[in-house]
Amino acid sequence: MSAPLARRVAAEAVGTALLVAVVVGSGIQASELSRDAGVQLLANCLATVFGLGVLIAVLGPVSGAHFNPAVTLASWAAGRRSGQGTTLREASLYVPAQIAGAMAGAMLANAVFGHPLVTFSTHDRSAVHLWLGEVVATAGLLLVAVGLTRAGRANLAPGVVAAFIGAAYWFTSSTSFANPAVTVGRALTDSFAGIAPASVPAFIAAQAVGAALGVGLAALIFGRPSPVPPRPAVPLTVVAAP
Repeated sequence: MSAPLARRVAAEAVGTALLVAVVVGSGIQASELSRDAGVQLLANCLATVFGLGVLIAVLGPVSGAHFNPAVTLASWAAGRRSGQGTTLREASLYVPAQIAGAMAGAMLANAVFGHPLVTFSTHDRSAVHLWLGEVVATAGLLLVAVGLTRAGRANLAPGVVAAFIGAAYWFTSSTSFANPAVTVGRALTDSFAGIAPASVPAFIAAQAVGAALGVGLAALIFGRPSPVPPRPAVPLTVVAAP
């Protein structure tokens, strides 16, 4: 990325905050406008798809628009071998920024709808089928994200990544959190989109398993990135004055 590191970190924090504000805020709005769970989920899903697509398109050129520790760590792991992707320094700053942004986004959504800034969720999501749903959703997300990069189609990320998340809302039992930072943020709102704090560790563990599986599937299908050879040193005789 050509932008200074401080700007990239700010983009990750702001992007994750806005993403969580969209998820939580649309969930609150949907539950206030309808008592039908299907309508609520549809409204929440559509707002998330549109919001995520816009955020990736706008902030992607600055930071890569990870907004997700799983994506950041996968990019770092790939970069260790190929010399491309996220560096350790970047990852060590991106991940805290994403978590802080997610928490701020949840509090912002609560405030927008006149709720207390922090109200820990009572929505228990502790069940094996929900954890499996998170494994599947996160594996699919990482396969899509890494696959687009390996195939040279990263320009399609705004539409394709958002479309996958929208689909995963409906074909996974967990409604596709697929993001440790977003999971932490959603614990701070006792609303439609919330998750009880006690359910968070197992969700994050399932997401970690899914991320590893998704990266493995991407390597199987697209191959591993080739290491970038170091640039040859320029002979001193070339740059010396005559």
